[in-house]
Amino acid sequence: MKGFGSDKEAILDLITSRSNAQRQEIRSAYKSLYGKDLIEDLKYELTGKFERLIVSLMRLPAYHDAKEIKDAIKGGGTDEKCLIEILASRTNEQIHSLVAAYKDAYGREIEEDIIGDTSGHFKKMLVVLLQGTRDDDNVVHTDLVEEDAQLLYAAGEEQWGTDEAIFIMVLGNRSVTHLQLVFDEYQKIAEKSIEDSIKSELSGDFERLMLAVVQCIRSRPMFFAKHLYKSMKGLGTADNTLIRIMISRSEIDMLDIRECFRLRYEKSLYTMIQVPSSMLKPCIAGEFFPEAAQIAYKMWEISAMTKVQLRGTIVPYADFDPASDAQDLRKAMKGFGTDEDTIINIIARRSNAQRQDIRQAFKSLLGRDLMADLKSELSKNLCRLIMGLMMTPAEFDAKMMKKAMEGAGTDEHALIEILVTRSNEEIQAMCTAYLKGEMTASLEDAIRSDTSGHFCRILVSLAQVNSDEMIDNFMSVLCARSFPHLRRVLQEFVKCTNKDIEQIIKKELSGDVKNVFYAIGKHLFSQCTKDLTKGLGTDDRALIRIMVSRSEIDLFNIRKEFKETHDASLHEFIQGDTSGDYRKTLLMLCGGED
Repeated sequence: MKGFGSDKEAILDLITSRSNAQRQEIRSAYKSLYGKDLIEDLKYELTGKFERLIVSLMRLPAYHDAKEIKDAIKGGGTDEKCLIEILASRTNEQIHSLVAAYKDAYGREIEEDIIGDTSGHFKKMLVVLLQGTRDDDNVVHTDLVEEDAQLLYAAGEEQWGTDEAIFIMVLGNRSVTHLQLVFDEYQKIAEKSIEDSIKSELSGDFERLMLAVVQCIRSRPMFFAKHLYKSMKGLGTADNTLIRIMISRSEIDMLDIRECFRLRYEKSLYTMIQVPSSMLKPCIAGEFFPEAAQIAYKMWEISAMTKVQLRGTIVPYADFDPASDAQDLRKAMKGFGTDEDTIINIIARRSNAQRQDIRQAFKSLLGRDLMADLKSELSKNLCRLIMGLMMTPAEFDAKMMKKAMEGAGTDEHALIEILVTRSNEEIQAMCTAYLKGEMTASLEDAIRSDTSGHFCRILVSLAQVNSDEMIDNFMSVLCARSFPHLRRVLQEFVKCTNKDIEQIIKKELSGDVKNVFYAIGKHLFSQCTKDLTKGLGTDDRALIRIMVSRSEIDLFNIRKEFKETHDASLHEFIQGDTSGDYRKTLLMLCGGED
Protein backbone atom coordinates (compact mmCIF):
# COMPACT_ATOMS: atom_id res chain seq x y z
CA MET A 1 0.00 0.00 0.00
CA LYS A 2 3.07 2.26 0.06
CA GLY A 3 3.63 4.89 -2.61
CA PHE A 4 1.41 5.68 -5.58
CA GLY A 5 -1.44 3.20 -6.02
CA SER A 6 -1.69 -0.20 -4.33
CA ASP A 7 -0.77 -3.77 -5.28
CA LYS A 8 -4.22 -5.34 -5.08
CA GLU A 9 -3.00 -8.79 -6.14
CA ALA A 10 -0.50 -8.92 -3.26
CA ILE A 11 -3.20 -7.82 -0.79
CA LEU A 12 -5.68 -10.37 -2.16
CA ASP A 13 -3.21 -13.28 -2.21
CA LEU A 14 -1.91 -12.58 1.28
CA ILE A 15 -5.19 -12.02 3.07
CA THR A 16 -7.14 -14.86 1.43
CA SER A 17 -4.40 -17.41 2.09
CA ARG A 18 -4.50 -16.80 5.87
CA SER A 19 -7.06 -17.98 8.42
CA ASN A 20 -9.02 -15.40 10.41
CA ALA A 21 -6.89 -16.04 13.50
CA GLN A 22 -3.74 -15.40 11.46
CA ARG A 23 -5.22 -12.18 10.05
CA GLN A 24 -5.73 -10.91 13.59
CA GLU A 25 -2.04 -11.56 14.30
CA ILE A 26 -1.13 -9.67 11.11
CA ARG A 27 -3.31 -6.77 12.21
CA SER A 28 -1.61 -6.71 15.62
CA ALA A 29 1.87 -6.96 14.08
CA TYR A 30 1.03 -4.14 11.63
CA LYS A 31 0.04 -1.92 14.57
CA SER A 32 3.21 -2.81 16.52
CA LEU A 33 5.57 -2.27 13.56
CA TYR A 34 4.04 0.78 11.91
CA GLY A 35 1.77 2.33 14.54
CA LYS A 36 -1.15 2.29 12.13
CA ASP A 37 -4.51 0.50 11.95
CA LEU A 38 -4.41 -1.99 9.07
CA ILE A 39 -8.16 -1.88 8.51
CA GLU A 40 -8.14 1.92 8.23
CA ASP A 41 -5.26 1.77 5.74
CA LEU A 42 -7.08 -0.84 3.67
CA LYS A 43 -10.23 1.29 3.65
CA TYR A 44 -8.19 4.25 2.43
CA GLU A 45 -6.41 2.31 -0.34
CA LEU A 46 -9.26 0.18 -1.68
CA THR A 47 -12.71 0.96 -3.05
CA GLY A 48 -16.07 -0.58 -3.84
CA LYS A 49 -16.84 -4.29 -3.47
CA PHE A 50 -13.16 -5.19 -3.27
CA GLU A 51 -12.74 -2.96 -0.22
CA ARG A 52 -15.85 -4.49 1.40
CA LEU A 53 -14.52 -8.02 0.81
CA ILE A 54 -10.99 -7.41 2.10
CA VAL A 55 -12.02 -5.33 5.12
CA SER A 56 -14.68 -7.92 6.04
CA LEU A 57 -12.08 -10.69 5.91
CA MET A 58 -9.94 -8.70 8.37
CA ARG A 59 -12.67 -8.53 11.02
CA LEU A 60 -13.28 -11.16 13.67
CA PRO A 61 -16.35 -13.28 12.73
CA ALA A 62 -18.49 -11.84 15.54
CA TYR A 63 -17.59 -8.27 14.58
CA HIS A 64 -18.29 -9.05 10.94
CA ASP A 65 -21.78 -10.29 11.89
CA ALA A 66 -22.29 -7.21 14.10
CA LYS A 67 -21.36 -4.90 11.21
CA GLU A 68 -23.76 -6.72 8.87
CA ILE A 69 -26.60 -6.42 11.39
CA LYS A 70 -25.83 -2.73 11.94
CA ASP A 71 -25.86 -2.05 8.20
CA ALA A 72 -29.11 -3.99 7.85
CA ILE A 73 -31.04 -1.79 10.29
CA LYS A 74 -29.48 1.64 9.78
CA GLY A 75 -30.96 4.28 7.50
CA GLY A 76 -34.46 4.48 6.08
CA GLY A 77 -35.15 0.79 5.36
CA THR A 78 -34.37 -2.57 6.91
CA ASP A 79 -32.60 -5.47 5.19
CA GLU A 80 -34.79 -8.23 6.60
CA LYS A 81 -33.08 -10.89 4.47
CA CYS A 82 -29.75 -10.16 6.17
CA LEU A 83 -31.30 -10.35 9.65
CA ILE A 84 -32.97 -13.65 8.77
CA GLU A 85 -29.85 -15.21 7.27
CA ILE A 86 -27.59 -14.37 10.21
CA LEU A 87 -29.88 -14.96 13.17
CA ALA A 88 -31.49 -18.15 11.79
CA SER A 89 -28.17 -19.83 11.04
CA ARG A 90 -25.86 -19.02 13.98
CA THR A 91 -25.17 -21.29 16.95
CA ASN A 92 -25.72 -20.21 20.57
CA GLU A 93 -22.01 -19.46 20.96
CA GLN A 94 -21.94 -17.38 17.78
CA ILE A 95 -25.04 -15.44 18.90
CA HIS A 96 -23.48 -14.65 22.29
CA SER A 97 -20.27 -13.45 20.60
CA LEU A 98 -22.32 -11.33 18.18
CA VAL A 99 -24.27 -9.64 21.00
CA ALA A 100 -21.03 -8.81 22.84
CA ALA A 101 -19.29 -7.58 19.66
CA TYR A 102 -22.21 -5.31 18.79
CA LYS A 103 -22.16 -3.76 22.26
CA ASP A 104 -18.38 -3.26 22.05
CA ALA A 105 -18.41 -1.78 18.52
CA TYR A 106 -21.46 0.48 18.73
CA GLY A 107 -22.08 1.01 22.46
CA ARG A 108 -25.68 -0.18 22.08
CA GLU A 109 -27.70 -3.31 22.80
CA ILE A 110 -28.41 -5.22 19.59
CA GLU A 111 -31.76 -6.42 20.95
CA GLU A 112 -32.97 -2.83 21.50
CA ASP A 113 -31.92 -1.79 17.99
CA ILE A 114 -33.67 -4.76 16.37
CA ILE A 115 -36.84 -4.21 18.44
CA GLY A 116 -36.86 -0.59 17.30
CA ASP A 117 -36.55 -1.54 13.64
CA THR A 118 -38.90 -4.53 13.33
CA SER A 119 -42.43 -5.43 14.41
CA GLY A 120 -44.98 -8.17 15.08
CA HIS A 121 -44.22 -11.88 15.25
CA PHE A 122 -41.13 -11.33 13.09
CA LYS A 123 -39.68 -9.14 15.86
CA LYS A 124 -40.63 -11.65 18.58
CA MET A 125 -38.87 -14.54 16.83
CA LEU A 126 -35.73 -12.45 16.20
CA VAL A 127 -35.61 -11.58 19.91
CA VAL A 128 -35.97 -15.27 20.84
CA LEU A 129 -33.08 -16.18 18.51
CA LEU A 130 -30.96 -13.36 19.97
CA GLN A 131 -31.11 -14.99 23.40
CA GLY A 132 -28.96 -17.88 22.12
CA THR A 133 -30.71 -20.33 24.44
CA ARG A 134 -31.56 -23.14 22.02
CA ASP A 135 -31.00 -26.56 23.64
CA ASP A 136 -27.64 -28.17 22.87
CA ASP A 137 -27.61 -30.45 19.83
CA ASN A 138 -27.32 -33.62 21.91
CA VAL A 139 -30.42 -32.75 23.97
CA VAL A 140 -33.49 -34.67 22.81
CA HIS A 141 -36.64 -34.71 24.93
CA THR A 142 -37.91 -38.07 23.70
CA ASP A 143 -41.17 -37.75 25.61
CA LEU A 144 -41.83 -34.34 23.99
CA VAL A 145 -41.15 -35.15 20.32
CA GLU A 146 -44.68 -36.32 19.52
CA GLU A 147 -46.17 -33.68 21.84
CA ASP A 148 -44.27 -30.85 20.07
CA ALA A 149 -45.35 -32.15 16.66
CA GLN A 150 -48.95 -32.25 17.86
CA LEU A 151 -48.63 -28.73 19.32
CA LEU A 152 -47.43 -27.37 15.97
CA TYR A 153 -50.23 -29.16 14.15
CA ALA A 154 -52.86 -27.88 16.59
CA ALA A 155 -51.44 -24.35 16.34
CA GLY A 156 -51.83 -24.24 12.57
CA GLU A 157 -53.34 -26.87 10.31
CA GLU A 158 -55.90 -28.18 12.82
CA GLN A 159 -57.59 -24.88 13.62
CA TRP A 160 -58.94 -21.77 11.96
CA GLY A 161 -56.20 -19.18 12.26
CA THR A 162 -52.68 -19.71 13.60
CA ASP A 163 -51.18 -19.62 17.09
CA GLU A 164 -47.83 -18.06 16.15
CA ALA A 165 -46.57 -18.18 19.76
CA ILE A 166 -46.42 -21.99 19.63
CA PHE A 167 -44.33 -21.92 16.45
CA ILE A 168 -41.98 -19.37 18.07
CA MET A 169 -41.66 -21.36 21.31
CA VAL A 170 -40.94 -24.74 19.69
CA LEU A 171 -38.80 -23.64 16.72
CA GLY A 172 -36.91 -21.05 18.74
CA ASN A 173 -35.83 -23.20 21.69
CA ARG A 174 -35.63 -26.92 20.93
CA SER A 175 -32.34 -28.49 19.82
CA VAL A 176 -31.49 -29.23 16.21
CA THR A 177 -31.62 -33.00 16.76
CA HIS A 178 -34.90 -32.78 18.66
CA LEU A 179 -36.54 -30.66 15.95
CA GLN A 180 -35.42 -33.01 13.19
CA LEU A 181 -37.35 -35.77 14.96
CA VAL A 182 -40.30 -33.42 15.49
CA PHE A 183 -40.40 -32.62 11.76
CA ASP A 184 -40.54 -36.34 10.92
CA GLU A 185 -43.34 -36.86 13.42
CA TYR A 186 -45.18 -33.78 12.10
CA GLN A 187 -45.09 -35.25 8.60
CA LYS A 188 -46.93 -38.34 9.85
CA ILE A 189 -49.57 -36.33 11.71
CA ALA A 190 -50.24 -33.60 9.14
CA GLU A 191 -49.43 -35.66 6.03
CA LYS A 192 -47.43 -32.67 4.77
CA SER A 193 -44.07 -31.15 5.60
CA ILE A 194 -43.58 -28.48 8.25
CA GLU A 195 -42.35 -26.18 5.44
CA ASP A 196 -45.63 -26.56 3.54
CA SER A 197 -47.60 -25.79 6.71
CA ILE A 198 -45.51 -22.68 7.40
CA LYS A 199 -46.12 -21.47 3.85
CA SER A 200 -49.88 -21.89 4.22
CA GLU A 201 -50.21 -20.63 7.82
CA LEU A 202 -47.72 -17.73 8.06
CA SER A 203 -46.88 -14.80 5.81
CA GLY A 204 -44.38 -12.05 5.05
CA ASP A 205 -41.04 -11.71 6.84
CA PHE A 206 -42.22 -13.96 9.67
CA GLU A 207 -42.90 -16.78 7.19
CA ARG A 208 -39.48 -16.28 5.58
CA LEU A 209 -37.76 -16.30 8.98
CA MET A 210 -39.47 -19.50 10.14
CA LEU A 211 -38.69 -21.23 6.84
CA ALA A 212 -35.04 -20.22 7.24
CA VAL A 213 -34.98 -21.67 10.77
CA VAL A 214 -36.45 -24.96 9.52
CA GLN A 215 -33.99 -25.11 6.59
CA CYS A 216 -31.05 -24.55 8.95
CA ILE A 217 -32.35 -27.26 11.27
CA ARG A 218 -32.49 -29.67 8.34
CA SER A 219 -29.14 -28.68 6.77
CA ARG A 220 -27.19 -25.45 7.20
CA PRO A 221 -24.95 -26.18 4.18
CA MET A 222 -28.00 -26.64 1.92
CA PHE A 223 -29.54 -23.42 3.34
CA PHE A 224 -26.43 -21.44 2.39
CA ALA A 225 -26.11 -23.20 -0.99
CA LYS A 226 -29.62 -22.02 -1.88
CA HIS A 227 -28.88 -18.46 -0.74
CA LEU A 228 -25.65 -18.35 -2.73
CA TYR A 229 -27.47 -19.51 -5.85
CA LYS A 230 -30.21 -16.90 -5.40
CA SER A 231 -27.58 -14.20 -4.92
CA MET A 232 -26.07 -14.96 -8.35
CA LYS A 233 -28.97 -16.03 -10.54
CA GLY A 234 -30.93 -13.63 -12.73
CA LEU A 235 -29.85 -10.13 -13.63
CA GLY A 236 -26.94 -8.84 -11.57
CA THR A 237 -25.44 -10.29 -8.41
CA ALA A 238 -26.44 -9.60 -4.79
CA ASP A 239 -22.83 -8.93 -3.83
CA ASN A 240 -23.52 -8.14 -0.17
CA THR A 241 -25.14 -11.55 0.34
CA LEU A 242 -22.47 -13.31 -1.67
CA ILE A 243 -19.61 -11.67 0.27
CA ARG A 244 -21.29 -12.19 3.64
CA ILE A 245 -21.85 -15.92 3.15
CA MET A 246 -18.44 -16.63 1.58
CA ILE A 247 -16.64 -14.90 4.44
CA SER A 248 -18.74 -16.20 7.31
CA ARG A 249 -18.66 -19.86 6.20
CA SER A 250 -15.16 -20.12 4.67
CA GLU A 251 -13.66 -21.70 7.81
CA ILE A 252 -16.76 -23.56 8.98
CA ASP A 253 -18.60 -25.58 6.31
CA MET A 254 -17.77 -24.15 2.87
CA LEU A 255 -16.78 -27.59 1.54
CA ASP A 256 -20.17 -28.99 2.54
CA ILE A 257 -21.90 -25.96 1.00
CA ARG A 258 -19.98 -26.57 -2.23
CA GLU A 259 -21.11 -30.20 -2.27
CA CYS A 260 -24.76 -29.23 -1.64
CA PHE A 261 -24.52 -26.57 -4.35
CA ARG A 262 -23.22 -29.09 -6.89
CA LEU A 263 -25.85 -31.67 -5.99
CA ARG A 264 -28.77 -29.25 -6.19
CA TYR A 265 -27.79 -27.14 -9.19
CA GLU A 266 -25.50 -29.57 -11.10
CA LYS A 267 -22.76 -26.97 -11.40
CA SER A 268 -19.88 -26.04 -9.16
CA LEU A 269 -19.97 -22.97 -6.94
CA TYR A 270 -16.48 -22.13 -8.17
CA THR A 271 -17.64 -22.04 -11.81
CA MET A 272 -20.71 -19.94 -11.03
CA ILE A 273 -18.70 -17.38 -9.07
CA GLN A 274 -16.01 -17.25 -11.76
CA VAL A 275 -18.11 -15.14 -14.14
CA PRO A 276 -19.87 -12.51 -12.00
CA SER A 277 -17.35 -12.07 -9.18
CA SER A 278 -13.91 -13.48 -9.90
CA MET A 279 -12.46 -11.67 -6.88
CA LEU A 280 -14.39 -14.06 -4.61
CA LYS A 281 -12.81 -17.25 -5.96
CA PRO A 282 -10.02 -17.28 -3.37
CA CYS A 283 -12.58 -17.40 -0.57
CA ILE A 284 -13.75 -20.88 -1.54
CA ALA A 285 -12.11 -23.21 0.95
CA GLY A 286 -10.25 -25.95 -0.85
CA GLU A 287 -9.31 -23.88 -3.93
CA PHE A 288 -6.81 -21.22 -2.77
CA PHE A 289 -7.43 -21.18 0.97
CA PRO A 290 -5.38 -24.06 2.44
CA GLU A 291 -5.77 -23.02 6.09
CA ALA A 292 -9.55 -22.82 5.83
CA ALA A 293 -9.59 -26.04 3.79
CA GLN A 294 -7.74 -27.89 6.55
CA ILE A 295 -10.22 -26.68 9.19
CA ALA A 296 -13.26 -27.37 7.04
CA TYR A 297 -12.00 -30.83 6.10
CA LYS A 298 -11.37 -31.68 9.73
CA MET A 299 -15.02 -30.94 10.44
CA TRP A 300 -16.12 -32.77 7.30
CA GLU A 301 -14.07 -35.80 8.30
CA ILE A 302 -15.80 -35.95 11.67
CA SER A 303 -19.22 -35.76 10.02
CA ALA A 304 -18.20 -38.34 7.39
CA MET A 305 -17.24 -40.81 10.12
CA THR A 306 -20.62 -40.38 11.82
CA LYS A 307 -22.72 -43.44 11.14
CA VAL A 308 -25.66 -42.68 8.89
CA GLN A 309 -28.60 -44.93 9.64
CA LEU A 310 -29.79 -46.31 6.31
CA ARG A 311 -33.51 -47.03 6.27
CA GLY A 312 -35.64 -48.88 3.80
CA THR A 313 -39.33 -48.21 3.22
CA ILE A 314 -40.35 -51.89 3.24
CA VAL A 315 -40.12 -53.92 6.46
CA PRO A 316 -41.24 -57.50 7.21
CA TYR A 317 -45.05 -57.78 7.48
CA ALA A 318 -46.09 -58.37 11.09
CA ASP A 319 -48.88 -60.98 10.74
CA PHE A 320 -47.22 -62.92 7.94
CA ASP A 321 -48.79 -66.19 6.76
CA PRO A 322 -47.21 -67.43 3.50
CA ALA A 323 -49.87 -70.10 2.94
CA SER A 324 -52.71 -67.59 3.28
CA ASP A 325 -50.92 -65.13 0.98
CA ALA A 326 -50.35 -67.87 -1.61
CA GLN A 327 -54.06 -68.81 -1.55
CA ASP A 328 -55.13 -65.16 -1.85
CA LEU A 329 -52.78 -64.60 -4.80
CA ARG A 330 -54.14 -67.68 -6.57
CA LYS A 331 -57.71 -66.43 -5.98
CA ALA A 332 -56.76 -63.00 -7.40
CA MET A 333 -55.57 -64.63 -10.64
CA LYS A 334 -58.23 -67.34 -10.99
CA GLY A 335 -61.19 -67.05 -13.32
CA PHE A 336 -62.07 -64.17 -15.60
CA GLY A 337 -60.02 -61.03 -15.02
CA THR A 338 -57.33 -60.28 -12.46
CA ASP A 339 -57.63 -58.67 -9.03
CA GLU A 340 -54.59 -56.36 -9.31
CA ASP A 341 -55.35 -54.63 -5.99
CA THR A 342 -54.94 -57.86 -4.01
CA ILE A 343 -51.71 -58.72 -5.84
CA ILE A 344 -50.28 -55.24 -5.18
CA ASN A 345 -51.38 -55.15 -1.53
CA ILE A 346 -49.72 -58.49 -0.78
CA ILE A 347 -46.48 -58.24 -2.75
CA ALA A 348 -45.70 -54.56 -2.12
CA ARG A 349 -46.25 -54.95 1.65
CA ARG A 350 -44.00 -57.98 2.20
CA SER A 351 -40.22 -58.08 2.56
CA ASN A 352 -38.21 -59.91 -0.09
CA ALA A 353 -37.55 -62.84 2.25
CA GLN A 354 -41.30 -63.15 2.86
CA ARG A 355 -41.98 -63.04 -0.88
CA GLN A 356 -39.64 -66.01 -1.33
CA ASP A 357 -41.62 -67.91 1.33
CA ILE A 358 -44.81 -67.10 -0.61
CA ARG A 359 -43.21 -68.44 -3.83
CA GLN A 360 -42.35 -71.68 -2.06
CA ALA A 361 -45.82 -72.01 -0.45
CA PHE A 362 -47.49 -71.34 -3.82
CA LYS A 363 -45.48 -74.20 -5.35
CA SER A 364 -46.03 -76.59 -2.42
CA LEU A 365 -49.75 -75.96 -1.95
CA LEU A 366 -50.89 -75.41 -5.52
CA GLY A 367 -48.19 -77.10 -7.62
CA ARG A 368 -47.86 -73.94 -9.70
CA ASP A 369 -45.08 -71.45 -10.46
CA LEU A 370 -46.12 -68.10 -8.99
CA MET A 371 -43.74 -66.18 -11.27
CA ALA A 372 -45.21 -67.79 -14.39
CA ASP A 373 -48.77 -67.08 -13.22
CA LEU A 374 -48.00 -63.42 -12.47
CA LYS A 375 -46.29 -63.01 -15.83
CA SER A 376 -49.34 -64.33 -17.66
CA GLU A 377 -51.83 -62.17 -15.71
CA LEU A 378 -50.07 -58.80 -15.60
CA SER A 379 -48.72 -56.56 -18.35
CA LYS A 380 -46.33 -53.73 -19.18
CA ASN A 381 -44.68 -51.76 -16.37
CA LEU A 382 -46.82 -53.27 -13.60
CA CYS A 383 -45.71 -56.75 -14.68
CA ARG A 384 -42.03 -55.71 -14.76
CA LEU A 385 -42.31 -54.11 -11.31
CA ILE A 386 -44.12 -57.03 -9.63
CA MET A 387 -41.80 -59.60 -11.25
CA GLY A 388 -38.80 -57.59 -10.03
CA LEU A 389 -40.15 -57.58 -6.49
CA MET A 390 -40.70 -61.35 -6.54
CA MET A 391 -37.09 -62.11 -7.54
CA THR A 392 -34.31 -62.36 -4.98
CA PRO A 393 -32.04 -59.27 -5.01
CA ALA A 394 -29.29 -61.27 -6.74
CA GLU A 395 -31.69 -62.60 -9.41
CA PHE A 396 -33.03 -59.10 -9.99
CA ASP A 397 -29.55 -57.57 -10.36
CA ALA A 398 -28.52 -60.36 -12.74
CA LYS A 399 -31.67 -59.77 -14.80
CA MET A 400 -31.01 -56.02 -14.92
CA MET A 401 -27.40 -56.62 -16.05
CA LYS A 402 -28.62 -58.91 -18.83
CA LYS A 403 -31.25 -56.38 -19.93
CA ALA A 404 -28.60 -53.64 -20.00
CA MET A 405 -26.44 -55.65 -22.41
CA GLU A 406 -28.98 -57.38 -24.66
CA GLY A 407 -30.08 -56.09 -28.04
CA ALA A 408 -28.34 -53.64 -30.32
CA GLY A 409 -27.26 -51.06 -27.74
CA THR A 410 -25.83 -51.13 -24.22
CA ASP A 411 -27.31 -49.28 -21.24
CA GLU A 412 -24.00 -48.07 -19.78
CA HIS A 413 -25.75 -46.07 -17.05
CA ALA A 414 -27.43 -49.22 -15.69
CA LEU A 415 -24.13 -51.14 -15.70
CA ILE A 416 -22.40 -48.30 -13.86
CA GLU A 417 -25.21 -47.84 -11.32
CA ILE A 418 -25.37 -51.52 -10.36
CA LEU A 419 -21.65 -52.33 -10.23
CA VAL A 420 -20.67 -49.13 -8.41
CA THR A 421 -23.34 -49.29 -5.68
CA ARG A 422 -23.33 -52.99 -4.75
CA SER A 423 -21.24 -54.52 -1.96
CA ASN A 424 -18.78 -57.41 -2.50
CA GLU A 425 -21.35 -59.89 -1.22
CA GLU A 426 -24.07 -58.50 -3.48
CA ILE A 427 -21.81 -58.65 -6.55
CA GLN A 428 -20.75 -62.23 -5.77
CA ALA A 429 -24.40 -63.28 -5.36
CA MET A 430 -25.30 -61.51 -8.61
CA CYS A 431 -22.52 -63.31 -10.53
CA THR A 432 -23.74 -66.66 -9.19
CA ALA A 433 -27.35 -65.84 -10.10
CA TYR A 434 -26.26 -64.75 -13.58
CA LEU A 435 -24.63 -68.15 -14.21
CA LYS A 436 -27.57 -70.12 -12.76
CA GLY A 437 -30.18 -68.25 -14.80
CA GLU A 438 -31.01 -68.37 -18.48
CA MET A 439 -27.64 -66.82 -19.37
CA THR A 440 -25.11 -68.98 -21.21
CA ALA A 441 -21.94 -67.11 -20.19
CA SER A 442 -20.54 -65.69 -16.96
CA LEU A 443 -21.24 -62.06 -16.14
CA GLU A 444 -17.58 -61.22 -16.67
CA ASP A 445 -17.61 -62.78 -20.15
CA ALA A 446 -20.83 -60.96 -21.02
CA ILE A 447 -19.30 -57.61 -19.97
CA ARG A 448 -16.17 -58.33 -22.02
CA SER A 449 -18.22 -59.12 -25.14
CA ASP A 450 -20.51 -56.09 -24.82
CA THR A 451 -18.07 -53.33 -23.81
CA SER A 452 -14.55 -52.37 -24.76
CA GLY A 453 -11.38 -50.50 -23.81
CA HIS A 454 -10.80 -49.00 -20.39
CA PHE A 455 -14.54 -48.97 -19.66
CA CYS A 456 -14.60 -52.76 -20.08
CA ARG A 457 -11.55 -53.20 -17.84
CA ILE A 458 -13.07 -51.09 -15.07
CA LEU A 459 -16.42 -52.93 -15.14
CA VAL A 460 -14.69 -56.33 -15.13
CA SER A 461 -12.55 -55.16 -12.19
CA LEU A 462 -15.68 -54.16 -10.27
CA ALA A 463 -17.46 -57.41 -11.18
CA GLN A 464 -14.45 -59.51 -10.05
CA VAL A 465 -14.42 -57.94 -6.59
CA ASN A 466 -10.84 -58.72 -6.28
CA SER A 467 -1.90 -50.42 -20.56
CA ASP A 468 -2.48 -46.86 -19.56
CA GLU A 469 -0.57 -45.99 -16.35
CA MET A 470 -3.11 -43.34 -15.23
CA ILE A 471 -6.10 -45.65 -15.83
CA ASP A 472 -4.26 -48.47 -14.04
CA ASN A 473 -3.61 -46.19 -11.07
CA PHE A 474 -7.27 -45.14 -10.91
CA MET A 475 -8.40 -48.76 -11.16
CA SER A 476 -5.93 -50.08 -8.58
CA VAL A 477 -7.26 -47.61 -5.99
CA LEU A 478 -10.90 -46.83 -6.81
CA CYS A 479 -11.97 -50.35 -7.79
CA ALA A 480 -10.22 -52.29 -5.01
CA ARG A 481 -10.25 -50.30 -1.76
CA SER A 482 -13.15 -50.26 0.71
CA PHE A 483 -15.48 -47.24 0.82
CA PRO A 484 -14.32 -46.08 4.30
CA HIS A 485 -10.68 -46.37 3.17
CA LEU A 486 -11.36 -44.46 -0.06
CA ARG A 487 -13.27 -41.75 1.78
CA ARG A 488 -10.12 -41.05 3.82
CA VAL A 489 -7.91 -41.25 0.71
CA LEU A 490 -10.01 -38.68 -1.15
CA GLN A 491 -10.02 -36.34 1.86
CA GLU A 492 -6.22 -36.52 1.94
CA PHE A 493 -6.19 -35.94 -1.83
CA VAL A 494 -8.03 -32.64 -1.40
CA LYS A 495 -5.78 -31.60 1.46
CA CYS A 496 -2.69 -32.22 -0.69
CA THR A 497 -3.93 -30.72 -3.95
CA ASN A 498 -6.76 -28.33 -2.98
CA LYS A 499 -8.80 -29.98 -5.77
CA ASP A 500 -11.74 -32.37 -5.79
CA ILE A 501 -11.21 -35.84 -7.24
CA GLU A 502 -14.30 -35.19 -9.38
CA GLN A 503 -12.59 -32.19 -10.99
CA ILE A 504 -9.56 -34.35 -11.88
CA ILE A 505 -11.75 -37.14 -13.29
CA LYS A 506 -13.70 -34.67 -15.43
CA LYS A 507 -10.53 -33.05 -16.72
CA GLU A 508 -8.37 -36.12 -17.34
CA LEU A 509 -10.89 -38.74 -18.48
CA SER A 510 -13.74 -38.92 -20.98
CA GLY A 511 -16.75 -40.96 -22.11
CA ASP A 512 -17.93 -44.01 -20.16
CA VAL A 513 -14.56 -44.29 -18.37
CA LYS A 514 -15.13 -40.83 -16.90
CA ASN A 515 -18.74 -41.71 -16.01
CA VAL A 516 -17.86 -44.85 -14.07
CA PHE A 517 -15.03 -43.27 -12.06
CA TYR A 518 -17.19 -40.19 -11.45
CA ALA A 519 -19.99 -42.44 -10.16
CA ILE A 520 -17.58 -44.15 -7.74
CA GLY A 521 -16.39 -40.77 -6.42
CA LYS A 522 -19.91 -39.45 -6.03
CA HIS A 523 -21.08 -42.62 -4.28
CA LEU A 524 -18.25 -42.38 -1.74
CA PHE A 525 -19.33 -38.98 -0.52
CA SER A 526 -22.99 -39.93 -0.25
CA GLN A 527 -23.83 -42.65 2.23
CA CYS A 528 -27.45 -41.96 1.39
CA THR A 529 -26.84 -42.84 -2.31
CA LYS A 530 -27.98 -39.45 -3.62
CA ASP A 531 -27.30 -40.16 -7.25
CA LEU A 532 -29.60 -43.18 -7.46
CA THR A 533 -32.44 -40.70 -8.01
CA LYS A 534 -30.69 -38.83 -10.81
CA GLY A 535 -32.07 -39.10 -14.29
CA LEU A 536 -35.26 -41.00 -13.51
CA GLY A 537 -37.61 -38.95 -15.67
CA THR A 538 -39.87 -41.30 -17.58
CA ASP A 539 -37.22 -44.02 -17.83
CA ASP A 540 -39.39 -46.73 -16.28
CA ARG A 541 -36.68 -49.37 -16.40
CA ALA A 542 -34.38 -47.21 -14.25
CA LEU A 543 -37.26 -46.27 -11.95
CA ILE A 544 -38.24 -49.91 -11.40
CA ARG A 545 -34.60 -50.94 -10.92
CA ILE A 546 -34.02 -48.35 -8.19
CA MET A 547 -37.35 -48.74 -6.38
CA VAL A 548 -37.04 -52.55 -6.25
CA SER A 549 -33.33 -52.75 -5.36
CA ARG A 550 -33.31 -50.03 -2.67
CA SER A 551 -36.74 -50.47 -1.02
CA GLU A 552 -35.36 -52.55 1.88
CA ILE A 553 -31.96 -50.84 2.08
CA ASP A 554 -32.03 -47.03 1.92
CA LEU A 555 -35.06 -45.83 -0.04
CA PHE A 556 -36.13 -43.71 2.93
CA ASN A 557 -32.76 -41.90 2.80
CA ILE A 558 -33.03 -41.57 -0.98
CA ARG A 559 -36.44 -39.94 -0.51
CA LYS A 560 -34.93 -37.36 1.82
CA GLU A 561 -32.06 -36.60 -0.58
CA PHE A 562 -34.47 -36.44 -3.53
CA LYS A 563 -36.49 -33.74 -1.75
CA GLU A 564 -33.29 -31.79 -0.97
CA THR A 565 -31.94 -31.85 -4.52
CA HIS A 566 -35.12 -31.63 -6.60
CA ASP A 567 -38.07 -29.28 -6.71
CA ALA A 568 -40.50 -32.03 -5.69
CA SER A 569 -40.64 -35.09 -3.44
CA LEU A 570 -40.15 -38.59 -4.85
CA HIS A 571 -43.82 -39.24 -4.01
CA GLU A 572 -44.88 -36.19 -6.07
CA PHE A 573 -42.61 -37.24 -8.94
CA ILE A 574 -44.15 -40.74 -9.06
CA GLN A 575 -47.66 -39.28 -8.71
CA GLY A 576 -47.15 -36.98 -11.68
CA ASP A 577 -45.08 -39.21 -13.98
CA THR A 578 -46.80 -42.61 -13.71
CA SER A 579 -50.37 -43.90 -13.68
CA GLY A 580 -52.77 -46.71 -12.75
CA ASP A 581 -51.79 -49.81 -10.76
CA TYR A 582 -48.14 -49.24 -11.69
CA ARG A 583 -48.25 -45.88 -9.87
CA LYS A 584 -50.12 -47.41 -6.92
CA THR A 585 -47.41 -50.06 -6.45
CA LEU A 586 -44.58 -47.54 -6.75
CA LEU A 587 -46.22 -45.27 -4.15
CA MET A 588 -46.52 -48.22 -1.74
CA LEU A 589 -42.82 -48.92 -2.18
CA CYS A 590 -42.06 -45.21 -1.73
CA GLY A 591 -43.59 -45.53 1.72
CA GLY A 592 -44.91 -42.02 2.19
CA GLU A 593 -44.61 -38.40 1.18
CA ASP A 594 -41.78 -36.08 2.33
